[in-house]
Amino acid sequence: MKTLTRLLPIIGGAVAGGAIALAVANGSTTTHSVTTTTVVQPSGSPALPTSFNNGKPQTINQIYKTVGPGVVDITTSSTQNTSGVFGFGQSQQTEGEGAGVVFDKKGDILTDQHVVSGANKVTVTFPDGVKAPATVIGSDTGADLAVIRVQNVSSSELHPLPFGDSSAVQVGDSVIAIGSPFGLPSTVTAGIISAVGRTIQAPNQFTIPNAVQTDAPINPGNSGGPLINAAGQVIGLNDQIETNNTNGQGEGTSSGIGFATPSNSDVRIAKEIISTGQAHNAYVGVSLDPTVSGGAAIARNASTNGSQPIQPGSPAAKAGLQAGDIITAVDGTHVASVNQFVATIANYAPGNTVTLTVNRGGSSKSVKLTLGAQPASASTSTSQGGGGLNIP
Repeated sequence: MKTLTRLLPIIGGAVAGGAIALAVANGSTTTHSVTTTTVVQPSGSPALPTSFNNGKPQTINQIYKTVGPGVVDITTSSTQNTSGVFGFGQSQQTEGEGAGVVFDKKGDILTDQHVVSGANKVTVTFPDGVKAPATVIGSDTGADLAVIRVQNVSSSELHPLPFGDSSAVQVGDSVIAIGSPFGLPSTVTAGIISAVGRTIQAPNQFTIPNAVQTDAPINPGNSGGPLINAAGQVIGLNDQIETNNTNGQGEGTSSGIGFATPSNSDVRIAKEIISTGQAHNAYVGVSLDPTVSGGAAIARNASTNGSQPIQPGSPAAKAGLQAGDIITAVDGTHVASVNQFVATIANYAPGNTVTLTVNRGGSSKSVKLTLGAQPASASTSTSQGGGGLNIP
């Protein structure tokens, strides 16, 4: 079997001395980190688990036979320039591997953005062994989502998978993950939903809200593959792991804490990319403190690298938001946490004007804010530090 070089440096000490790594190899040195453990509790009466939607639960074998043909293996090649002997430049070819989900009969496939980041060659292998070159038609680094497209492939190879409602996911629901861990395509692992409403960090350091946490084993090579509920629906794309374990190459391995991006966002962004070639994400320009309860609190102090709680020139600055403000509602919709605020803002587009309800020094104020377009990287807007989060 071909050995792949995986560039997955471990990030130490992120949570209680633990380490966080990407769930897949790729030609980029970009790393991800988990930013908070905010949990959104479901409201109202609990619904029946999705496994009972068809009257009785399906077995793992039944689910896999149905969805397996719609999960593909993705290999990438990228070129990195390095300094050689005596300072002369050298090129190094790096290969990576991940997974993807067939989205439609046109040949569009969804995967994580970090799987194809920096790749100059992308190859898709279908479960029956058929290989096809793919092109990246668009990506959203802030959501860690990319759409790639294969052409000149028989329609019989394309088996689009149904996407479920990630907002309906419940703790304890049974799930399976399918991907290519350590170069082993079509690997199936099983587990449950461990938590919902997590926030994780995108490759550009912005926050991805409403991530789904699972204990289904996820390892390098699983990224971009689906997390499937018991009804055979995709409820997210496997994206990150939190782990204290590494293999001989220094890669993080499963410790039972995995995260998938939410399917509702994946579908919305994918459709926008397919339609326009790019995604358009709203931007506020603040750094939030997840340790403060009662809303989305703007950090009071600058981060350790000097970034301010309110990014100069940002929509937040123009609207008059201040460090220490606690945002409690957006257009009348209550927000009780950082995750809820980020998720709510994600429903708007750049140029939209929203009314924020803000608690400032014990008094409630209404602030009108016109949303901007998310920068390419949070490093140019707000920086994580001092308990703050990079958010849109």
